[in-house]
Amino acid sequence: MPTDDMKRILVTGAVGQIGSELTMELRKKYGNDNVIATGHKTKPSSRLLDSGPFEFIDITKKETVERIVKKYDVDTIYNMAAILSAVGEEKPMLCWNVNINGLYNILEIAREYEMTRVFIPSSIAVFGPNTPKENTPQDTVLKPTTMYGLTKVAGELLGDYYFRRFNLDVRGIRYPGIISSETPPGGGTTDYAVEMFYEAIRKKKYVCFVKKDTVLPMMYMPDCIKATIDLMEADISKLQHHCDFNIASMSFSAEELADEIKKHIPDFRCEYKPDFRQAIADSWPRSIDDSAARKEWGWEPRYDLSSMTKDMLGKLRKRHEMGEI
Repeated sequence: MPTDDMKRILVTGAVGQIGSELTMELRKKYGNDNVIATGHKTKPSSRLLDSGPFEFIDITKKETVERIVKKYDVDTIYNMAAILSAVGEEKPMLCWNVNINGLYNILEIAREYEMTRVFIPSSIAVFGPNTPKENTPQDTVLKPTTMYGLTKVAGELLGDYYFRRFNLDVRGIRYPGIISSETPPGGGTTDYAVEMFYEAIRKKKYVCFVKKDTVLPMMYMPDCIKATIDLMEADISKLQHHCDFNIASMSFSAEELADEIKKHIPDFRCEYKPDFRQAIADSWPRSIDDSAARKEWGWEPRYDLSSMTKDMLGKLRKRHEMGEI
């Protein structure tokens, strides 16, 4: 059942990589009928569709969101709908429209309907070439070189503005690369890590689109979901930050990931053929300082590279045997 301050939850982007698993966890926690999943065009999985309400919306069209908010008496929004980094570079105006205009619509609706809380995800893409690469601070230079990163910086600032100006409780996390055993990659620069796992199971070989010594911060999906819900349930009086929390779990190079996979699949082979995403990866941090999240709401990851790899490969093997991947 929902808590007193979170009654009806709307998840935008519920068909996406994070949104799909977040929705299932929220339904488990608050009740299936209390969590309304929404998507734009992509057909939801039967698992998502059968477990609770699902509606199609377009966050760039305010009236489509408002209709669902009224229909279900929504009190809390997790705005997971977004155009990610690699796709954002190919379609920058679409990225702006969804990530900024769409977010503005969500915040305006939340303000107008006096909602309890809004979650707006950010990303390590807010950082740029001028940001310290190692142990990147919570409060530092934000000068990204991608449209995606630019929209995430603006989103953090907009969320903080709504908190200060309208007293709307908006919260957000700067996600690192997210690795999932359930949902395929969605057009992000860190997707090589997810693809490598899938291809190791399918073909025992993979052509990686970043260099072997490219190190990026990563996180396993269970930790991602835990962090998201933990922040939303945190005592607001303890939060000094709101929409821009650094969180970290592990950092590794593409080659280190391949070597870890080889411990379980000895004949796995990985080639490295960098493409345009290499420049994006090079502009991002190698490791993250998440001391603010640890101090303000008790963030602590459960998985490292070894435990994640073991769990990920075990789940993908089962899905492969069932013909799902």
